[in-house]
Amino acid sequence: MKIAMVVPGGLHPGGEREVVPSWLALFDKLSAHHDIHAFVLEHLPQAQTYPLRGFTVHDLGRPSAPLGLARWAQERSLLDALREQDRFDLIHGFLADPAGQLAARAGRRLGMPSVVTCDSGEFISLPAIDYGSQRTIRGRKAVQEACTQATRVHVCTKFMAELAASRNIKTTIIPLTSITSDPATISTAALKRDEGALFRLVQVASLSRVKNQRLLIDALGIVSRKINAHLDLVGEDTLGGELQKHADRSGLGPHITFHGFLPQSRVREILSAADLYVQSSLHEAAGVSVLEAAAYGVPVLGSLAGYVADWSPLQAKALHDAIPESLADAILTLHADRDGCRSMAAAAHAFAVAHDAAWSASEFDALYRSLKS
Repeated sequence: MKIAMVVPGGLHPGGEREVVPSWLALFDKLSAHHDIHAFVLEHLPQAQTYPLRGFTVHDLGRPSAPLGLARWAQERSLLDALREQDRFDLIHGFLADPAGQLAARAGRRLGMPSVVTCDSGEFISLPAIDYGSQRTIRGRKAVQEACTQATRVHVCTKFMAELAASRNIKTTIIPLTSITSDPATISTAALKRDEGALFRLVQVASLSRVKNQRLLIDALGIVSRKINAHLDLVGEDTLGGELQKHADRSGLGPHITFHGFLPQSRVREILSAADLYVQSSLHEAAGVSVLEAAAYGVPVLGSLAGYVADWSPLQAKALHDAIPESLADAILTLHADRDGCRSMAAAAHAFAVAHDAAWSASEFDALYRSLKS
């Protein structure tokens, strides 16, 4: 099949920075059996086409239209680019607004089935941090159009499927992951830790309001008074150093390493050395980093969202009260419960490696073929 993937960004030609690893892995796996063309709505300054792994990327460049006409310009550019490549069998948009909306429109206009992946804040409203598509009229309309015009709506977790169902949207659940092979063994670092050894916490996510790392930093302030703990925060800083300043004011600078963006090889090294992965997000549609941590045998603690919500209580520990004291108490409980951590990590590991990128690609292959039959 000839398949058009529509994404808002995340496919930089360098293949390391400014990429979404789970999209790269999926498109690469699918390209073994399909002709995959990815259309990037707005990333590079100028439109260009280039190969990336096993597929072809068509970056549409940044629209020159006035702000109010930007969506129209993106739609026009996408339709023109699709027509230039001759007929496609199917189109798949990732994230409802804008890629999913425009993919669904293009599918209707060009007479082909469409899939829309909702893997962000499509079904929520968090006005306090200006997050979530449901907080604005434009956002609600974009999500509604994407989901009603698409042939099929895809989500990655049961948690997200339930949010969609509350809005009468039927979904197909397929996890997305960057895991491409089974790590050899479950890490036993946490299990062999000496009583006074450093307890390493980790989170891999952009520093942002919705990821809510301030909660984790404040919890660390409580934890570090009772055990020898260190936090590794990996991800691009979108807050202009705000969290680093907060950590310094709290006297936690020596207990936290802000790594910034790291390539996947370095992320794997940090995950492999971690004792506990902590998700502090106000919302997660899924949480690919949770899957990656589980693949490396790291037990997971987090807010009741995404994979943590799906997995709790056997494969992850969910936090029902997102305040520093509760998070600190949960961290300290897991620090003391080695057997519980081992059991939880083993169950999550089994899920993560069974649902790797090859498995996801096979599920999408079946979905795509069912829409063409």
